[in-house]
Amino acid sequence: MTHRAGGQRALIAVVQVLGMAVWFSASAVVPALREQWHISATAAVWLTASVQLGFVVGAVTSTALNLADRVRAHLLMALCAALAAACTGVFAVAVDGLAAAVPLRFLTGVFLAGVYPVGMKLTASWAPPARRGLAFGVMIGALTLGSALPHLIGGLGDLPWRAVMAAAAGCTAAGALVSVALVREGPQFAHAAPAAPHPGYALTMFGQRGPRLVNLGYFGHMWELYALWTWLPSFLIAGAAARTGREDADVSLVAFLAIGVAGLAGCLGGGWAADRFGRSRAGVAALVVSGACCLLSPLFFTAPPAAVVALGVIWGAAAVADSGVFSTSLSEVADERYVGTALTAQTAIGFALTVITIQLVPVVAGAVGWRWAFWLLVPGPLVGATAMRAFGRRPVRA
Repeated sequence: MTHRAGGQRALIAVVQVLGMAVWFSASAVVPALREQWHISATAAVWLTASVQLGFVVGAVTSTALNLADRVRAHLLMALCAALAAACTGVFAVAVDGLAAAVPLRFLTGVFLAGVYPVGMKLTASWAPPARRGLAFGVMIGALTLGSALPHLIGGLGDLPWRAVMAAAAGCTAAGALVSVALVREGPQFAHAAPAAPHPGYALTMFGQRGPRLVNLGYFGHMWELYALWTWLPSFLIAGAAARTGREDADVSLVAFLAIGVAGLAGCLGGGWAADRFGRSRAGVAALVVSGACCLLSPLFFTAPPAAVVALGVIWGAAAVADSGVFSTSLSEVADERYVGTALTAQTAIGFALTVITIQLVPVVAGAVGWRWAFWLLVPGPLVGATAMRAFGRRPVRA
């Protein structure tokens, strides 16, 4: 059983790497799209923000219908990955402007709400509590690596934007095949009573101390994470321009290193720390480090390249290291019958917050410059660390 559980967790991680390739596929080619479509930076924001909004709509719908607890999880994940791939494939071959691009990106987000949260429930179903922190770290590390894949694809050669988008769509389609053919649900929640329709559970859990504090920690984390992932390349380009006078710096591989490689390492380290030192301590430590990086970012804006890369690696690791901590903690304190619903509701609200910060960061940058733009994100880690410190005093199942 242990061997099978490890194999299943690995397959779920593979699906996440492949499935999340379409998330930032348009964001990774924004410079080319702005040049060809003649759109402003403000308009280009919607290529990412529409995915976030779509994810929220998809997650809210899934939560209201309790889909993650009432439908066979591996089939739901496969179907949603296939549909997200189809939307991105259409974008790659047939779209020539924002009017068609934004609706397709929105639908991509809707379908990804059936990939990421469902993958978390599947991971929890194969991981006993004593090893669940690291298991979630692996899964969310895979998600992080997958989210950064378009930066890697674009940085490996001078590919046209349509090729980058098509490659991302192909990755996600492959993830759907892996899910339907090889992934299955595990035994951890098999003893729980079948989930009856309960649209109100997402609200009910906020009346319970454990889920409420974990969710507050997660919301603080999300205030920072996706705005950092979306705008780190712009921050790096602006810093290079201020330092060298050139505005055409290629930061794709640096962004992949910070978001993908460092993020994967951070997720694994955060998951291990959650099992070794406790959920609260691991979450607080990651939030404090990422918050410190927010505060220090202006000092690194025009620093030598090696220092900028070092900041990116540390920040990229810390900002996502606690993702698995929140998912693990919620899976342990939520009603076992509605773990999938709880995780989906958590991500729905968290991703709604990301829409706000993704929109606000370039506004702040336009007002005070990119050097200071990430100070907007500081309140997130502060609130999150405070909530997780309180959670650690009495982390009990609701």
